Amino acid sequence: MDKILNVALETQTAPRIRETAAKDWVLFGTEDNENLYPQFLVDLYYNSSTHASIINSTAEMIAGQDIECEEHDNLDAYVKLKKFMANVNGKETLHELVKKLAFDFKLYGAYAINVIYSLDRTEIVELHHVPAERIRSAKANAMGVVDTYYVSANWADTRKNEPQPVPAFNTNNRTSPSQILYTGRYSPEMDAYFSPDYVSGCNWALIDQHIAEFHLNNIQNGFAGSYFISFANGVPSQEERFAIESSLKSKFTGTNAAGRFVLTFSESKDRIPEITPIAMTNADKQYLALGELIQQNLLVSHRVTSPVLCGIRSDTGLGNNSEELNSAFEVYLNTVIAGYQKNILTTLKKLFAVNDMDIPLYFVQAKPITTTFNIDDMRSVMTQAEIREQLGLADLSETEEVADSEYDYNSHNLSSQSKLEHWIENNGEVMDESGDWEVIDDRDMEDEDGAFDYEKELNTIANNIIKKTELVRTSAPGSNVDSRGSQDGQSKQTENSDALYRVRYYYTRDKSLKYKAGSKSRLFCRAMMAASDRGKVYKKDELAPNKNFANNLSSISANKGWGPGGTNNYDIFKWKGGGNCFHRFYRRIYKTRIGDPIGLKDAEVLSTGQARSQGFKPPTNAQQVPVAPKVMPGAGFVDPALRKKFNDPNA
Repeated sequence: MDKILNVALETQTAPRIRETAAKDWVLFGTEDNENLYPQFLVDLYYNSSTHASIINSTAEMIAGQDIECEEHDNLDAYVKLKKFMANVNGKETLHELVKKLAFDFKLYGAYAINVIYSLDRTEIVELHHVPAERIRSAKANAMGVVDTYYVSANWADTRKNEPQPVPAFNTNNRTSPSQILYTGRYSPEMDAYFSPDYVSGCNWALIDQHIAEFHLNNIQNGFAGSYFISFANGVPSQEERFAIESSLKSKFTGTNAAGRFVLTFSESKDRIPEITPIAMTNADKQYLALGELIQQNLLVSHRVTSPVLCGIRSDTGLGNNSEELNSAFEVYLNTVIAGYQKNILTTLKKLFAVNDMDIPLYFVQAKPITTTFNIDDMRSVMTQAEIREQLGLADLSETEEVADSEYDYNSHNLSSQSKLEHWIENNGEVMDESGDWEVIDDRDMEDEDGAFDYEKELNTIANNIIKKTELVRTSAPGSNVDSRGSQDGQSKQTENSDALYRVRYYYTRDKSLKYKAGSKSRLFCRAMMAASDRGKVYKKDELAPNKNFANNLSSISANKGWGPGGTNNYDIFKWKGGGNCFHRFYRRIYKTRIGDPIGLKDAEVLSTGQARSQGFKPPTNAQQVPVAPKVMPGAGFVDPALRKKFNDPNA
């Protein structure tokens, strides 16, 4: 039997981890390449179409359509996080970074982030993606912890691409401004590195690659079958047989040897080696069966619930209609994708906690099948709730406040005996814009705080400008000061007689929001809007809780039940009509028409006032004032319990 030789066909594709005294890093390779396992995975990705399709599709699902942060009561942290998400490194948004991390996570089973600290090491200022194939782990320290990673652009040639050590991510040791966070999915018996979830299917991806190479070379060199070779000139020694086998093996086996011919030289016809073609029965069917076997095993190793999810056509009929496809997607999402996403979110949470931005994040996921109908088609056969569900929008609760542009608030007959109507009747004012006062500015309040006295600030700025102008005039040689004195041009009204400017606020819809036609607003909002339509404007003291005006709107139970714990009083200047309200207060600035003080320019006063407003530091957090409750964190519900009570979809 020693005359019959068998050729070993197994291929070792499992990762091998080894430490050597000659290297500072831990080797991460295969049986053939001791430190190039990630590069081996890259080769499989580029050379197996089925394998690549699954990786691409899964990575896209992991990254989702976007990544968002949940609404949060800590507005400072919320705004800070949103700004960071929009620009994580000067070039990319957070989602663009996450898409790269998701791809590496699927391909390598790991991903790496370069963390950059501020100069004072108090915050993370940038996050950069580092391709996982460039990372090698240093040997663990005496405590068994990896505190350094080595980075090289090409581990196949470390002479030209010398590995550079970078400290591992550690919030307790920020000596270095640059650190590497390397993490991934748990892999058994792999302390320093991680392996992909499809590692058991690597041989099948390799077979897919070799079959493609074999057919390509066969086509390029001409088709030929396999051969049985017999030598008729005696039996050589064991050593000679091995030498002949090795020579034939190197020349005529492997995918690159497809289609080669055999050339022999003999002394006579009796010594000609016999080369017998071995015909493969039903070769076409065998290759088709092998292709199906490869595809099936790759799908299993990747845990794909339906091949159609990854762009692979299936003739089984399963998962080929939209309902079954969406069901398969839900299973794949919950059993495979969710695990990847949770790992990434946990990593980001750890990073953002350094900057005190520990606000929950979530992926915006898209279904593989969406509607192909236009909105008019859907309106003709579907209810509004069904349309919103199909579009992935939250259901409109009964308490959500919407209205169209032609809605007439004055058409609702409100009780004249109500506290709110009584308050509106006896407070606020209707400014005579054709008389002593003219509107010089009308806009949303932007970042104005509830505690900032805008009117007082504007008049202080104006008086300072007037005084400086008067000082220059009276100091000039031969000056002739107007006999009317320093109060020229100011209002003669008894109230605020020394004021050039008045600042008032009025209640109106947030013009940036879309409204649902035909819906009714709350009684409070209808009454306030009706008053605005009649020209009613208010001082800030009349609206917000304060000691200067005891009968302010926030203290008279104007909108019962919307306060903390369902109480009747709350800060209306801040929270307006309550949860899901679409309204807000706008600021209107008036200037007296009586006289025009010399040297006073409205633009200068307004721009200075705006700058001081934005630079004002409030004693408490009242930053919700400029926006409608609908777009606030928590949809503007003062008491979180009210969100569930009124069926808020974000509860």
